[in-house]
Amino acid sequence: MGDAAGKIIASPSVPGSDSSKDSVGPDGVPDEYFRTSRPDIVGPDVPVAPFPIKLSGPVQHGFGRGGKDLGCPTANLPDDSLPPMIDAAETGVYYGYAQVTPSEGTPSSLSDQDVCVLPMVMSFGWNPFYKNERMTAEIHIMHEFKTDFYGYDMKALVLGYIRPELHYTSREALIEDIEFDKKVALKSMARPGYKKYTSDPFFTI
Repeated sequence: MGDAAGKIIASPSVPGSDSSKDSVGPDGVPDEYFRTSRPDIVGPDVPVAPFPIKLSGPVQHGFGRGGKDLGCPTANLPDDSLPPMIDAAETGVYYGYAQVTPSEGTPSSLSDQDVCVLPMVMSFGWNPFYKNERMTAEIHIMHEFKTDFYGYDMKALVLGYIRPELHYTSREALIEDIEFDKKVALKSMARPGYKKYTSDPFFTI
């Protein structure tokens, strides 16, 4: 879990609600303190073991809830691409970079900007709010794609850990934390020790 750095700030609130009380940890204890005292930069100044972790595979159809329910569309990797994460990391939310490219020799509807190496956040685990029956890696690429890319090749370089999975009792609290996760990822990867991975040989540059 790397060392936390940066100022401690409160998560943004949903008007008219106290969503800091809308999640519970694995032991059933409310996570109010954790959710209202999260750092906005996480991890050391450079990735340390087990990072970076490399994942790749064709983009799969997921549960169809990221964009519709949460305003956070995700791209799912196939189950057989997950062992590098399963072997090296615990469940939770992670940050890094990802790239989507068409398979060699196939036509593409993606723009030049779409196929760049882009920042991402990834939920890895069981997603307790939706009670998944199998472990998944759901990646949200922080870029507005004009078209879907199911079946395209995706590579993800996982560089750091943001937080554990929480047992949310409201969708509002989950959305609130997802938005904060994105901010944490962007600020954490703005450091030179992370930005250099946009040109890592793992990606198609």
